[in-house]
Amino acid sequence: MLELIALPPTWFKVVIWLAVGLPIAFAMEGWARLLHGRLWHGLLWPFHESHHVEQPGYFELNDLFAVFHAAVAIPLMLYGCVGPEGWAREALFGLSLGMTAFGLSYAVVHDGLVHGRLPVAFLRRSAWIRRIEAAHKVHHRDGEAPYGLFRGPAEVRRIAAERRAARSGAA
Repeated sequence: MLELIALPPTWFKVVIWLAVGLPIAFAMEGWARLLHGRLWHGLLWPFHESHHVEQPGYFELNDLFAVFHAAVAIPLMLYGCVGPEGWAREALFGLSLGMTAFGLSYAVVHDGLVHGRLPVAFLRRSAWIRRIEAAHKVHHRDGEAPYGLFRGPAEVRRIAAERRAARSGAA
């Protein structure tokens, strides 16, 4: 009977981590877009404003948002390492991996490439990354959408199409 409730072999744990972590990594783009558009450019503007103006030094008040998300992911990851064995532990570990993968990707592309805080200029070899960078620069220029990063180019295209449609409808 105990064999039926025991966790499967390690390879299956990795499958659980990926099955949970990959969708979470992709969903984090929507979460970041929601937070950025609704809170960071709203109630939390006093923190986020530091990202939209030139700052002396390397760090900005806006970096506290990354600390907040890390404070959520780290305990989940630790629980996944030392918590009591079970499906919940593996799922929460996968969740933390997805959050961390998104956070790392965001930091490298946004902070590293777009804002020049890390030596990753080689990423501009990718046409997709160049479109992400251009979309984010639209956000900084206009102070409005796109609020997402990785889906920023799609947001820019959608907004442009909506504006064209509105102009043609008004004409």
